[in-house]
Amino acid sequence: MPSAPESLPSRAWLIVGLLWFVGFLNYLDRLMLITMRLSVKETIPMTDAQFGLLTTIFLIIYAVLSPVGGFIADRLGHSRTIIVSLFVWSGITWLTAHATTFEQLLFTRALMGFSEACYLPAAMALIASYHGNATRSLANGIHLSGVMVGSGLGGLGGVIAERHDWTLAFEIFGAIGIAYTVVLLLLLRDNPHAAQKGDGAADTQVRTVRFGSAIASLFRASKFNLAIVFWSLLGVTSWTFAGWLPAFLGESFQLPQGRAGMMATGFQSIGSLVGMLVAGFWADRWSRRHPEARAFVGIIGLAVGIPAVIVVAHSPVLPVTLAAVVLFGLTRGCTDANMMPILFEIAEPRYRATAYGMLNAFATTTGGLVIYLGGALRDAHVSITTVFYGGTVGMAICAGLLWLIRPRSAAKL
Repeated sequence: MPSAPESLPSRAWLIVGLLWFVGFLNYLDRLMLITMRLSVKETIPMTDAQFGLLTTIFLIIYAVLSPVGGFIADRLGHSRTIIVSLFVWSGITWLTAHATTFEQLLFTRALMGFSEACYLPAAMALIASYHGNATRSLANGIHLSGVMVGSGLGGLGGVIAERHDWTLAFEIFGAIGIAYTVVLLLLLRDNPHAAQKGDGAADTQVRTVRFGSAIASLFRASKFNLAIVFWSLLGVTSWTFAGWLPAFLGESFQLPQGRAGMMATGFQSIGSLVGMLVAGFWADRWSRRHPEARAFVGIIGLAVGIPAVIVVAHSPVLPVTLAAVVLFGLTRGCTDANMMPILFEIAEPRYRATAYGMLNAFATTTGGLVIYLGGALRDAHVSITTVFYGGTVGMAICAGLLWLIRPRSAAKL
């Protein structure tokens, strides 16, 4: 029988809306620099490998500190952690505009990894605390649609860089972030009724978590270990596309920097945006009868994504390539909308933000290494399609891992 409708806290959807814009800003910044490659290299000389290193260093710092960021959120409060993270992010974004050497730019990207490491684990856990089984995937998908819109508009960086100085975009969005921090101070709150919805743990218990105990608890769960491998392999494919698709489209179809960047980020994000909303709604509805439904939705998405990558790598027709990019984005939408709800059922309630941070740590590390490898391959005149194909193998393995991870019984939420 389907589960009975749930009564949500009054702020449940407001929280999703507030965090939508924070996710938008976070991912806009991540991809803006990638689409400015030619303009940045004109003012700050560097090789392609060094340019790839700018993203790699961000991802490595972000990866290493994501579990720490999740732990801070579990201990000090999710909303407080998000507000501080956005304030720091805004200052670093503005500082990026004033970098004049490769070393300075590398330093700002490393600092950005530190600021963003605290956001996503806290945001995902906060949304999960407000939403029950009937709405959790959709709420998660709506929040992450902000990430996709930010990723899609990351191509604005290339456009702004062509028409103005590349630093202008970072100055503008740094100022916007400071203003939005004030909005969050006024409206963003942790769920006052339960630190983790339905788990029966008092707020004081959650806030006294210990990092060592959290890590030990998580790695004792076999499904959590499988989830780390799954998310890491998926990160290889997604960051390969995010990092090198603009250059790939530009070189394959002789497109200018701005147009290639907008197409690469925009079409992929369209697919992810649709995928997250549809997959979130679909998984919530399906999971009322079948606890394994969230994993099944992700597996279906992966099955669509594998041939999409192959088409992107080989199609000589731009509209066909862009359609395949949309399908690849759909793949990530199906998995991203459901990962935190799946994790919610396999991780100990006290450590859910830490658990998501740990997944981020492994996924972004592998993704960052692949981006750097792509730059090294380009310097060595090796086709980036070689890396694309490695991503398809990872996606096939991911589908099998998700089958093993799938929850077998409905969580009591």
